[in-house]
Amino acid sequence: MKRALALLALLALLPGLAAAQSWVPRQGAQLQALDKVTARVTVVSARIGTPAQFGTLTIMVRACQGRPADEVPDAAAWLEITDSRAVPGTGPAFRGWMFANAPAVNTLEHPVYDIRILECR
Repeated sequence: MKRALALLALLALLPGLAAAQSWVPRQGAQLQALDKVTARVTVVSARIGTPAQFGTLTIMVRACQGRPADEVPDAAAWLEITDSRAVPGTGPAFRGWMFANAPAVNTLEHPVYDIRILECR
């Protein structure tokens, strides 16, 4: 009986927890781009739906979500990254979500370039 009441109390709290971890859509992303050969680091601003260039990469931000101002800062962006030097028909170099607070979760695997999201604006 006590377990059932504890579970019921926890379920009552879940909507509040979900609201506390909300994401807000943003119009663009700030990305950190690294050229591993020259050790050049560049901050790239990219708007949703507008391609941005870095070296031979074309970066397309499809979505960018940030936390509300009253929460711990974080950002997540859905990116499609293509390389102009890739073999035709191989597909994008990266497609998926990148997370600012967990950059190792989903990364671009490229021999020359590294991209990570800094924030959504």
